[in-house]
Amino acid sequence: MRPRLTAFIATPVPAGSRSGNRVTALRWALRLRELGWRVRIAQAWNGEACDVLIALHALRSHDSIAEHARRCPGVPRIVALTGTDLYGDIHHDPSAQASLELANRIVVLQPLGIAQLPERLRSKTRTIRQSARAPREALSVVSQDRFAVVVLGHLRDVKDPLLSARATELLPVGSRITVIHLGAALDPSLAEQAREASRSSKGRWRWLGERPRSEAMRIVAGSDLLALTSVSEGGANVVTEAIACGVAVVSTRIDGSVGILGEAYPGYFEVHDAAGLADLLHRCESELAFLEELRHRTDALRPLVDPRLERESWRALLSEPFSRDHPSTLCR
Repeated sequence: MRPRLTAFIATPVPAGSRSGNRVTALRWALRLRELGWRVRIAQAWNGEACDVLIALHALRSHDSIAEHARRCPGVPRIVALTGTDLYGDIHHDPSAQASLELANRIVVLQPLGIAQLPERLRSKTRTIRQSARAPREALSVVSQDRFAVVVLGHLRDVKDPLLSARATELLPVGSRITVIHLGAALDPSLAEQAREASRSSKGRWRWLGERPRSEAMRIVAGSDLLALTSVSEGGANVVTEAIACGVAVVSTRIDGSVGILGEAYPGYFEVHDAAGLADLLHRCESELAFLEELRHRTDALRPLVDPRLERESWRALLSEPFSRDHPSTLCR
């Protein structure tokens, strides 16, 4: 019997965090264990024995990548690009760029991400779409006579977290829309702005703070619509989760969403465009045919967010003949 191989996942966020990188690392660990691998997860690689290093974020995991390359040059390294590195760091930061050179394979979360890489690196880049499962039960946190819109994301500038609050101010007086924002306040100034927006919105916009992941997923499943307001995403996991839950989506027109939903998807608005978001929200509320079209299009994408597809993508990647050694050479 072949001995079980060990994967080490380096993710730059601590255990217990509900950030996207940690969620991705935990989900990938589950997929790899389904394939028979042993998996360790930590914020940094410090010489632990492994058959492959999987590092999330080219810049923030650079020290792990560089040290692994120095100490274990014949053992494969997979660098996964998330959001701020794919659409920022790799274009100007020498450490992030060095991480790409040291990688045997590069992973992006949606196919449009490949275009961000230098052409010479694209041949070693693979797309692994994120997956999600719908919760067994939905949870509604607004009254049944309201049209529930959920925004899921921490309060960070890159998420433009108060855009949906500004959009609700532009809705018609008789609108039944209530926007629920779930996410931790990572910026104290944004937290105060969110509290003020909640107070002044007259119930149209409510910030509920961070919620356990299982509860957040139930709230997504119990909503009429998910809105994503980010300036940039490597691959919008919340969009994947909404698809799994059968919930329609409106989103900023960014690669992290377009790479999942498709160029022709009709539910996009421009970055920072509160009026554009308000128009889409009102259209979803008032035009049942339009909302049903969005739901039909997201329903058609469900096979792409099936965990089995994500698992088989990892199986295919880890079965490739890497340019150095196959992951049978253990790093010790």
